[in-house]
Amino acid sequence: MSGSSVQLRRQPLLLALLLWASSAWGGAPPCTLDSRTIDLDPDTYPGLVMIDSAWRLPLGYAPSDLVSVREAGFDSDHLVRSIIVADLQAMLQAARTAGYEMAVQSGYRSESYQQQVHQGWVARLGASQAVLVSARPGHSEHQLGTTIDLRSAAGPPAWELADWALTPEGAWISEHAPTFGFVMSYPRGAREATCYDYEPWHLRWVGRDIAGAVRGSGLALRAWLYLHHPPREANEADAP
Repeated sequence: MSGSSVQLRRQPLLLALLLWASSAWGGAPPCTLDSRTIDLDPDTYPGLVMIDSAWRLPLGYAPSDLVSVREAGFDSDHLVRSIIVADLQAMLQAARTAGYEMAVQSGYRSESYQQQVHQGWVARLGASQAVLVSARPGHSEHQLGTTIDLRSAAGPPAWELADWALTPEGAWISEHAPTFGFVMSYPRGAREATCYDYEPWHLRWVGRDIAGAVRGSGLALRAWLYLHHPPREANEADAP
């Protein structure tokens, strides 16, 4: 993107720091708790938005094109952005052809709903542990409308299992999801790079080209985005 190129030319120190961080943290700087608002439009660039424990979406952001996952062939009313339906449907059909049946456990979450989810984990685990398993409101990829949590259709929520990726459905998703534009945002053993614990059921759609590039790089999505499309704070866009 031309905007990213301009950003890097204008901020050589930032680039140098990011490149240093990539060697120490697998492509991303250390995780911190902050609330810096991104300047990249999630509606226009859904696959390039980088949100984590420090960077958040604009206050109250909500996609304008939400539809039910029934349009992709699932038997539930969880919401996702319409732009992911074709790839989501293709992934579901391919899984069914291979003999695997999955269900959507969670889709789009508003900022207010994510507040409830996060506070539930705080009550259960305490604040310091909750931030490792649940994004604070405004920081959740689910708010993008391009992220889903899956489970085996006949099974419990995937996080109730020791490792959903070891089930037939989870193993198939781990191998094939990038083919359909989805990446596992929080892979095993990558908390320093992703800021969150391992979640094999959590898939974010970034498009087939980006998903292929992320898989080919061997990096977690957050690390890949920091290297190729590092975030910039909204008010920096107006800086001279």
